[in-house]
Amino acid sequence: MPIPLLLAAAAQFSYLNDQSSALALLDEARRADPDFPTTLIARAQILTYLGRFEEAEREVVRSQRRAPQIALGWSLLANLRRQSVDSNHVDAIRGLLAQPGRKPLDQTYLASALHKELDDLGDIDGAWQALEQACKTKRATLKYASADSRSLVDGLIALPTAIPAPALDAPAHVPVFIVGMHRSGTTLLEQLLDGSPQVQGVGELYDFTSAMRYATDHHCKGVIDRTVVERATDVDFADAGRRYLDGMAWRLGGERFFTDKLPSNFLNIGFICQALPQARILHMVRDPLETCFSNLRELFSEANPYSYDQLELADFFIQYRRLMAHWHAAYPGRILDVDYAELTRDPEAVMRRVAAFCGIDYLDAMSDPRSSSRAVSTASAVQVRDRVVRREVPKWAPYAKHLQPLIAALRQGGIEVPDIPA
Repeated sequence: MPIPLLLAAAAQFSYLNDQSSALALLDEARRADPDFPTTLIARAQILTYLGRFEEAEREVVRSQRRAPQIALGWSLLANLRRQSVDSNHVDAIRGLLAQPGRKPLDQTYLASALHKELDDLGDIDGAWQALEQACKTKRATLKYASADSRSLVDGLIALPTAIPAPALDAPAHVPVFIVGMHRSGTTLLEQLLDGSPQVQGVGELYDFTSAMRYATDHHCKGVIDRTVVERATDVDFADAGRRYLDGMAWRLGGERFFTDKLPSNFLNIGFICQALPQARILHMVRDPLETCFSNLRELFSEANPYSYDQLELADFFIQYRRLMAHWHAAYPGRILDVDYAELTRDPEAVMRRVAAFCGIDYLDAMSDPRSSSRAVSTASAVQVRDRVVRREVPKWAPYAKHLQPLIAALRQGGIEVPDIPA
């Protein structure tokens, strides 16, 4: 098979969260040409998902010998480890950023990498300047309006509430949906749940969105849109639930429970409750400013277009909070809030509560993310491989003076924002 076809097929397996199959194809491509930069970069990404960070770094370094201009490689290098004064790539990244004619995506990757490295080195003002450049460049390529998100939430809240009767027979598989804002700790929660032999951690999936697209005869670009909402009153939710489970079947093993960890499924909670009465829904809750700042400094491909502007980000967070309050009122007892700060402070107590809510037997392995060796294909692929860590000073604190527009907008929207730590 030609190398480009192997790379394309590997990408499809990776999108399906089958990273081992993706790596097998990339290994074949590498045998055909051990120094083809695109193959090496793709292998580095998959190795990162599999937790093989030193191998991933070697692949990126090897690719840069032939093609140092590939911006994604510098982004991977910056994020694979903490940079130090004696070992970093700041000068090289700045040199590439200064070259004229860079494509917007390349500029975004490079500026984001520079932000990460300068942050590691403690250069807060320099890191902020790089982050601003990354966000402005990325935002300019996206089409987004806050009014559309507000309209979507208005439409969801206006829908009639219907609570189906529970199924009489015990289901063979029970989905555990992990939802919330991106960067709120959802990957950590899934990693801990996967420590149970009763649970299969499947990752971020669009399968429920797919079922709703079919049920409404409408393809939406994201998780949901206003047309899906408008057509939802005519949906056969029992059929949508069956379609979802049938579509998931090929992924599942013998475990009774499986996780579906797409944070933005918080938009689908009303539909999930009607289509899957057996489903458990875990809502990850994190400090608003820490959550928003973490979104601001993350690149999300085409997803989450609201996350590159402080005011748009604040507005989306306010709508998210408004919708979650509605779901709790509309479907009492169906959603368990899981506090990220409490989870990092006392993982055993929180995971015992989560296990009881889901109907899972608690084991000590569920309090240590290192108990699971599954592939993790999210922005937290590196951090989640370590033990649970609680920050004494939030990550946003050094950037507080730069985040005043975000802080003011959140407070104006009724969101409680903590004072700057001393």
